[in-house]
Amino acid sequence: MPTYWSIASASFRQYSTYRMATAAGVFTNTVFGFIRASIMFAAIASAGGELNGYTIAQAATYVWLGQALLAPIEAFGTREVSQRVHQGDVAIDLLRPTSFLGLHYAQKLGRSGFLLLGRGIPPLVVGALVTGLALPESPLSYLLGAFSLLLAITVAFLADMMVNLAAFWLLETRGLTIVYNAVMNLLSGFLIPILWFPDWLLTIARATPFPSMIQTPIDTLSGRVPPLEALPLVATQAGWLIVLALMAHLMLRAGVRSVEVQGG
Repeated sequence: MPTYWSIASASFRQYSTYRMATAAGVFTNTVFGFIRASIMFAAIASAGGELNGYTIAQAATYVWLGQALLAPIEAFGTREVSQRVHQGDVAIDLLRPTSFLGLHYAQKLGRSGFLLLGRGIPPLVVGALVTGLALPESPLSYLLGAFSLLLAITVAFLADMMVNLAAFWLLETRGLTIVYNAVMNLLSGFLIPILWFPDWLLTIARATPFPSMIQTPIDTLSGRVPPLEALPLVATQAGWLIVLALMAHLMLRAGVRSVEVQGG
């Protein structure tokens, strides 16, 4: 455990040195937050002030929490592991005296910690000052929301890792990444709340892990879904975590075996 803590701490310090990139990320997140908020406000206003359970205040909270959590959750993923597989550097990772998935997860947690503080909180503060936020009434929403955020980070990490591990069998993973990001964007609730979907698309979304990455932590943290009603949503996140962890582990074992068979 101390080893992984040291890795996470080093990852946090590493990303804290990228000050200009952090400032650019804050600016971009804030601008896109205003764009998304204006679109959602217009849709709610045209619907008479409420749309499928969302008022203007709840929509503002949804948008700014989404902008704040996008960077630390990293739902769009990273391509570092797939590049290391293609370049052969993954062999070094597999020889380290740490779990391959544990190593990258520790790096993810350290990176997410900094991104939450450096790129997540500032846009949220700007949104609170300009449009206002609908804060939860129960303190339990904050506690359960923090746990839901950790689960969301983990689920997103595992799903992204599976996309990266496909590099063991694919010469190029950019096409798979594009498809993954397109589906994730839609079904996670990042673009619009999944409750705004038609019934058939809502059913499809709920059958995937994507809402557990964005929609669930936002609903839980914002208090739009009360703590007791949010418990099944958090349990669903935990279920997806177990399923994806098992699948990622099996993919890693199969990928390592394929490299050994090929003489890598």
